[in-house]
Formats: sequence, structure tokens, C-alpha cells
Amino acid sequence: MSSIRTLIRGGLVITASDELHADVLIEDGRVAALAAHGTAAAETWTADRTIDASGKYVIPGGVDAHTHMELPFGGTAASDTFETGTRAAAWGGTTTIVDFAVQTPGHALREGLDTWYDKADGKCAVDYAFHMILSDVNERTLKEMDHLVGEGVTSFKLFMAYPGVFYSDDGQILRAMQRASGNGGLIMMHAENGIAIDVLVEQALARGETDPRHHGEVRKVLLEAEATHRAIQLARVAGSPLYVVHVSAEEAVAELAAARDKGLPVFGETCPQYLFLSTDNLEEPDFQGAKYVCSTPLRPREHQAALWRGLRTNDLQVVSTDHCPFCFRGQKELGRGDFSKIPNGLPGVENRMDLLHQAVLDGRISRRRWIEIACATPARMFGLYPQKGTIAPGSDADIVLYDPHAEQVISAETHHMNVDYSAYEGKRITGRVDTVLSRGELVIDRREFTGRAGHGAFIPRSTCQYL
Repeated sequence: MSSIRTLIRGGLVITASDELHADVLIEDGRVAALAAHGTAAAETWTADRTIDASGKYVIPGGVDAHTHMELPFGGTAASDTFETGTRAAAWGGTTTIVDFAVQTPGHALREGLDTWYDKADGKCAVDYAFHMILSDVNERTLKEMDHLVGEGVTSFKLFMAYPGVFYSDDGQILRAMQRASGNGGLIMMHAENGIAIDVLVEQALARGETDPRHHGEVRKVLLEAEATHRAIQLARVAGSPLYVVHVSAEEAVAELAAARDKGLPVFGETCPQYLFLSTDNLEEPDFQGAKYVCSTPLRPREHQAALWRGLRTNDLQVVSTDHCPFCFRGQKELGRGDFSKIPNGLPGVENRMDLLHQAVLDGRISRRRWIEIACATPARMFGLYPQKGTIAPGSDADIVLYDPHAEQVISAETHHMNVDYSAYEGKRITGRVDTVLSRGELVIDRREFTGRAGHGAFIPRSTCQYL
């Protein structure tokens, strides 16, 4: 814990609720006080270290509530470790990740969770928490859910996709939702009709349609919308809240909006890839489209407007990355000649805050909404607020000095994620992280990495703060 008193002077503090020209005093790793520039209070503050934030935004560290470091998938594993992935997160202004511990079918939740504790322990540059993936719902694992909530793992992900891997049927989903409605846990859902998709995959391959673009074509919009609708109805029957991950299609947003209009505790997340990329990328020649294979898949460009509208109207509340990187060489290439063997996932943990700042400049969202969807709401959704997600007395001093005028070109040559391509290669954006503090410690100091593996701590979470 940093015992150095730090004073951040002269910046524009932006939170989900306020924008104010204020100085921020940090003591013992936490925000001690804020005071308007030039006021008597601020003038009397002394500190061991003063950071000049003139001309910069002072924002809460990002909370990325959906990452997959070191995830085993399709005979390989995500290329970012907890060490490389959290370092890249810091470079991108994200100071907390919530990763997914995986239950192996036939094994206890506890065993899966302990495996992930071991992967992350002593490796992370920024703070982390875990969700639990349920891949085998039975009497024993249902009881285990209660214990996990007790130790701060308060959300559980289920899959309507990937039969034979993570898939749960409607009965298993209903049971898990019923359990969560009693213990306060939040059910997260990968909403795609995996049984139907597998039929379409088989038929496409039989027709010789093997290229990456067919990945998007078989995972149809209607099968995302249908699964989203079904998940909502199951949650209503169980009396349970529902958080739908990586929403990619206009029709799925419409299902969430209809449920929210009824006052149901239904929430939705989207990701930068759905906001900025499209099936045009999947169609890139020479197997380059494989770089963009993820599930839910990229959609035709016209879906983007509905996602941005959902973020403005609060029918979608969170932007996370679903960061799950696989190198093009040697990993994505496993699917040459068979798109169903391409590992599903994109790198993005380093790009989220910057891409959303570009959306502010493009007039799609406001500055405060940027902080809301990237910091405050994910922290509230997953029981981390106000320790994370805001700048307020008592909050952890997870603070980013953001230069809104710096220009950059996103590229694999300059990013810090452990992957050999960028999904946004060559994209010019304005805005860049300058300095990052995690619990008062400098992790990035004026564009230089000063952090260390092992600084990041496991953060137990309370239950969803919207219920």
C-alpha cells in the first residue's frame, strides 16, 4: 500500500455524475479529498509528490468486467497471461479486470476457482476479481454457488452456446437462476442458440463454405435474439436478475429494451468490436478475416447504430472487451480450411478506454457517459462501487490522467497485449493515457511503465448494486 501523500493538481475531474476543475489528494492508497482549484482548502494541501494534470482529464481507472486471460479454448489458450494482460490493461487506462474462472465439467466449482487464483496470484499489475463459469449445473455445484457468493465471487456465467464444452440446457439454466435469486448472485448469459448454430455449421462445412466469413453467417442474428428472449423469460420464471454479455445485434437489443420497459432487472453489455468493426472485417482476404472471429460474431455495419443508441438510452449499460486474444500465426491459423476450428476471441483490453473517448469526440456519447459505461456502471453491476469506478473520498486511488488532445495510431507494433495483430490496426484516434495510479501507486508515469507484477490484488465483490 502506498503511504506517499500524492496531490494531483490542475486537471478536469470527470466521473459518471460530475465534471469539475478540482485537485485530488491521495493518502494511504485512497482518495482523501477533492477541492476546487485555487480554493483555500486546496492551497493548504501538502504532499510528498505533486502531479501536474494541467490540460488533462483526471478520470477513474477503467473497470473491464469481461476478460479471459490464459483461457484454454479449442485446443489452445488465450495468449495473454495475467501478467501481460494486466500490464496492457494499465497502458489502456484500465485498473480493474474481472476475469472468468472456469469450472471443468464433472469437477467442483471450487477446483476451477482455485486454478484461477493460482494463475493470477502474484502476477497482476492491476487489481482483479473473478466471475465463475458454470459448465456443469447439478445439486453439488448449485450449493457451491452460495459459498462463492460468500467469498466475493458474486456472478455466474452460463452458456446457451458451445454444446459439449460450456453449454447448459434450459433446465440447468433455470436451476442456476433460481439459486442466484436466493443468494444474491448475478447470472451472466452468453445468449446464442448453440444447438441450432451447430446444425448450420455442419451444413455450411458440407457445402464447402470454410472461410472465416461463414463464422458470422451461421451464427445468425435471429439465434442471438431468440436466445436473449429465452434467457429473459427463464429469468422471469426464476425471479432472477440477468446480465447478457457481448450483445452484438439490433434484434437482441430490442429484446433487452422490451424487458427493461417492463421494469425487469435485465442488463446488457456490448464490446468495442461490435461498435467499431463489422462483417467487412470477417471478409478480409487471405484468411485475414480469422483475426476477427469471436462469438457473438461481428455483424453487418448497420447494427452499430442500434448499439450506440442502446448505450445512450441505457438499454445497454456496460462496455467490456471480452478480451480473449489468440495470435494469428499458430493459433487463428488452426482454422484454415474449417472456420469452426478458429479460436474465438479478439484482443482489446488496451483499446477500450481510447476507442470510447473517440466516440465522445465523434458525438456518440458524452464524456460522463464514457466514464459511466466504462468505469462506474461495471463497478456497480459487479459489486465494486465506490471502491472502484469513481473518484470520491474513500475510493481506491485508481486514477488515470488522460490527455484528450494526444493523437495516436493503434497498431500491433506499439500495443502491449501479447498478440501478433491488432483488431484496430492503423486506426487514428485522439486521446491517450498519460499516467495511471493503482491504489495510489504509479503504474504508468508519463507514458513509462513503472508498475510491477504482484501489485494487483484480488478484490472480493459484494452483490450487484442495481438490485
